[in-house]
Amino acid sequence: MFIAFEGIEGSGKSTQVRLVAGALQQLGVEALVTREPGGTKAGEAIRAVALDSDLHLDAVAELMLMIAARSVFVGEVVKPALEKGRVVLTDRYELSTFAYQGGGRGLPLARIKEINELATGGLRPDLCVILDVDVDDGQARGRRGGRDRIEREDVEFHQRVADAYRGLALSEPNVALVGGRGEIEEVFEAVWAALSTRFPETFPPHRW
Repeated sequence: MFIAFEGIEGSGKSTQVRLVAGALQQLGVEALVTREPGGTKAGEAIRAVALDSDLHLDAVAELMLMIAARSVFVGEVVKPALEKGRVVLTDRYELSTFAYQGGGRGLPLARIKEINELATGGLRPDLCVILDVDVDDGQARGRRGGRDRIEREDVEFHQRVADAYRGLALSEPNVALVGGRGEIEEVFEAVWAALSTRFPETFPPHRW
């Protein structure tokens, strides 16, 4: 099973990935927790370049880096894990590219999807969980740590990304839009409910 967690900067998706993995572990399921871009030696190297705040990259160059990292990620991490029957939880996947390089940068979504299809071989998550928060809330959370090149973009950019995610929740299959403004445990309960509605055997409604 392949679950992707998505959202703008500061949406809390990374925290929710860890919480879901921890809950699964208590149920006896060792999920593979990973991230994208990254998850492989090549992917982490590409990530470092793509997010380096000292570098200037145009929209197309940024897109190609993300797609290159994804191609390696799918081949080296996701497919082998799925073939072994593991649950894969990833912090970002293809919807990030659709939202950031499509919505944020304004690149044509149809072209992005064509290139993405080549990189992934058509591998789609069983579910994408989008953590939905307002841009102001996300940016306030993001200021707690160092910011990378994309995190430093202006509010208008991040608003376009947020709007794109909300549009994708309506247009893309297998997407759950979960409000991310509440307390961490409240958001986790909503995330788990979205998962258990679709996959009750793996994510039982009553965990304990």
